[in-house]
Amino acid sequence: MLYKTLAKINKAILPSYSKKGLDLSKATKMQLAIIGWRYFVTTKALDER
Repeated sequence: MLYKTLAKINKAILPSYSKKGLDLSKATKMQLAIIGWRYFVTTKALDER
């Protein structure tokens, strides 16, 4: 339940770089950290089922 809630918060607050067409080779360290965090929370939320 915790990760599902975090995933909803992430979706509402954090930017979606895939929609913006961000090139990962040109991403800043902060953008990569956000992508990693969103990936981590999403995979954990899917495992909670």
